[in-house]
Amino acid sequence: MNRSDIESAQTRISAGYAGFLRETPLWKLPGSLFGCPGAEIWLKLEQLQVGGSFKARGALHRLLAHPVPPAGVIVASGGNAGIATAAAAQALGVPCEVFVPEVSSPAKRALLAERGARVVVTGASYAEALAACQARQRETGALTTHAYDLPEVVAGAGTLARELEHQGGLPDTVLVSVGGGGLIAGVAAWFDGRARVLALEPEGAPTLFAARAAGAPVDVAVSGIAADSLGARRIGSIAWEVSQRLVTDALLLDDGAIRTAQRWLWQTLRVMVEPAAALGVAALLTGVVRPVAGERVALILCGANLDPATLA
Repeated sequence: MNRSDIESAQTRISAGYAGFLRETPLWKLPGSLFGCPGAEIWLKLEQLQVGGSFKARGALHRLLAHPVPPAGVIVASGGNAGIATAAAAQALGVPCEVFVPEVSSPAKRALLAERGARVVVTGASYAEALAACQARQRETGALTTHAYDLPEVVAGAGTLARELEHQGGLPDTVLVSVGGGGLIAGVAAWFDGRARVLALEPEGAPTLFAARAAGAPVDVAVSGIAADSLGARRIGSIAWEVSQRLVTDALLLDDGAIRTAQRWLWQTLRVMVEPAAALGVAALLTGVVRPVAGERVALILCGANLDPATLA
C-alpha cells in the first residue's frame, strides 16, 4: 500500500462516481482549547461523510473496482462498514447483504435497513459475523467486501488523508483510531513518513498494541464502549505491514476517558461523534499525547453513528 495506490483510488472514484462522496471540512483550532497551549489542533470532520463515517470511501472504491454480480455485494461489519457498503450499493443500484454481530447498536442496524440492506444479526463478535458472512458468500457468489482488510478498501480510506493534506497542508502528527486498521493503513501510507502517525485504541480492543507486543498479529478479547466499531479481534494484514513501517506508536485509552471526550466534543464544540471517533480528543485531554508548542496535530473524527441519548 502506497501513495500511488491512493492516487489511483481517487482517480477511479472521481471518474466513476464523484458525486457520492463529500469533501468533509477541516477545522483548525487553538491547542489551548484542548489543554495543549501553543499547539494547533486540526479536526477532520469525517463524521459528516455519507453514511456517517470514513468507511464510505473504501466501500465505494471496492464496488467501483470490480464487476458486481447479480447477487450483489456482501459484508460483515460492526455497523459503519455495513452502512457505507449499503449506501454505495444503493447509489449504484445493486443488492446488499450485511452481517452484523450481536454487539452492534440498534441505531446502526436501523441505518442499514434504511439504506436498503438485508441485515443478518449473528454471533457475539465481529469475527463470528465474518465467518457467517463468508459461508453465505460461498452460497450466493456475491462480491465480498471487507470492513478493513482489502487493498481497495484501504486505498479508499487513504483518500481521506490526501484530502486533509490538500485542504490544510502537511500536519506534524496525525492521531488515528484503530480497530482492524484500514483507516490507519491508508492514512500512514499517504503520509509515508512525512508526518508522525500515532495509533489510538481502547483498552478493551487493543489489536495493534497487542500485535506490537507479540511481534505479530494476535487475537484479542474485545469489550468496551467502542466495541461496535473498533471491535475487530485481530489487526488486519495490510494494516500490520504498513504500521510496521510507518506508524510511530500504538497508545491505549480507557473507556472513561473516551466517554468524557465524546461528551466534551458535544458540550464544547457541538460535535456529535461515536466513541471510536473520540479517541484523539481523549488522548489530548488526558495527556496521553502531549503536543509541543507549534505542533500541528490532526485528529480524524471518523464516525457519528451513535445513539444521541448516550451524550446526556
